[in-house]
Amino acid sequence: MKRVIFLVDMDAFFTSCESIRHPEILKNPAVVAGDPKKRSGIILTANYEARKFGIKTTMLLNKALKLCPDLIIIEPDRNFYKQKSKEVIDILSSYTPLIEQNSIDEAWLDMTGCEKIFGSPEESAKLIAMRIKNELGLSCSIGISENKFLSKMASEIKKPSGITELWKKDIKTKLWPKSINYMYGVGKHTAEKLKNIEIENIGELALFNKNILIKELGKMGAELHALANGIDDSPVKPHSRDDIKSIGKSITLSKDIFDIEYAKIVLMKLCDTVGMTARKYNKNGRIVQLSIKYYNFHVITRRTTIPATCLVKDIYSASIKLFKNNWNSNTPIRLLGISLSGFSENSFAKQISIFELTKIKYDIEISNKSDKIEDVISNIRNKYGFSIINRAVLMNRNLRNKP
Repeated sequence: MKRVIFLVDMDAFFTSCESIRHPEILKNPAVVAGDPKKRSGIILTANYEARKFGIKTTMLLNKALKLCPDLIIIEPDRNFYKQKSKEVIDILSSYTPLIEQNSIDEAWLDMTGCEKIFGSPEESAKLIAMRIKNELGLSCSIGISENKFLSKMASEIKKPSGITELWKKDIKTKLWPKSINYMYGVGKHTAEKLKNIEIENIGELALFNKNILIKELGKMGAELHALANGIDDSPVKPHSRDDIKSIGKSITLSKDIFDIEYAKIVLMKLCDTVGMTARKYNKNGRIVQLSIKYYNFHVITRRTTIPATCLVKDIYSASIKLFKNNWNSNTPIRLLGISLSGFSENSFAKQISIFELTKIKYDIEISNKSDKIEDVISNIRNKYGFSIINRAVLMNRNLRNKP
C-alpha cells in the first residue's frame, strides 16, 4: 500500500495565536518579539502583513522597525502557544494515532489507509484545516506526499492556508527547479558548500555524482542526494516520554548584562522551568549544562555531573557553580541557557559503610522534604497557572526590574 504522509504546518503560529487575543493585528503588520516597551530583541514570528515589508524571523527588532515604523510588537507568551499547540495536536489525534510533532507549530501524520474513512488525501487535508480554523481560529498549510521529506517540502509551496500534493512523480517539475537554499535539511553553510561545487538547485543536487557529495559532505552528502531524488523511508514516529534526551531553557536578554546578581535571578528562572518540566515527565538527570552567549555572539557551554535529580535547588546550585567558574566578567552577556540531561530510570547502587548511614539518612530526609515542596508547587501551577506561585529570590523587585 502506498504511504500517505501529511505535514501540518501552522501559519505564522505565534502571531496567529496572538490574533485571537488581539484581532487588530489581522490586517496590520505585527510581530511577536523581544520586549515591546524597550523595543528590543529578536523577532520570533512575523505575520504575513509584516512580511510584505521584508520583515523575517530572527531579524533584530530595531531593523524591522526601520522597515516598518508602524509595526505592532507583541511580547511572547510561550505558555499560551504551548497550550494552543496541544489543542492542535488533540485535533490531529482524532484523524490518526501516528503523529510525530516536529516542532511547536508543525507535525507529520501517517494517513495511510484512511481514505475509506475521511476520503482522498486532499479531502482529508481540507477537513483537518477546516476543523482547526473553526475550533481554534488558526490557519495551517498542509503538505501531502508518500514520505516525510516530500510532505515537508510540499507544505512550503503554498502558504498561508495552502494544501499541496507533491508525489515522487512530480519532483522533476515541482521540486527540482527550486533553489538549494529552499531544501529542508540544507542550512546556510551546507548551501555554500554545495554552491562551491556548482550545485545551485535541487535538481542539480539530485543528478550530481553521489561519491563526490560524500567526499565533500560525508554521510550527509549521501542523505541529501537521496532526499533530492524523493527517497525518504523514515517512519512517522510518535514521541513518548522515553524519547526525551534533554530538557533545556534559554533566554535572550532584553539588554546585555554585566551584573552577576541579575544573572543569578535569570538562572533561577531557567532552572525553575527546567526542574518543573523534568518533574512533569518523571525525569532525573545527572548532567547540568550552562550556555552563555556574549554580546559579540561568542558562545561557551560548560557541563557538570551531579547525583540524579529533578530538584530545582540542585540544578540551580550546579548552574551557579558553572557560571562563577566560567563567566568572563569583562564581557556583557546576551543569552543564558540551562539544560538537564543524562536521564536514567535506574539508580546506581553502591556499598556503604556503617559510618555513612547517619549522613545518608539526613540527606534523604532533606531530599524528601524538598521533593514534597516541589510537588506542591507543581500541583498549584498545574491548577492555577505557572505564575501563580514563585521562588522567593524571584520576588525581589529591585533585582527583577534591573535591565
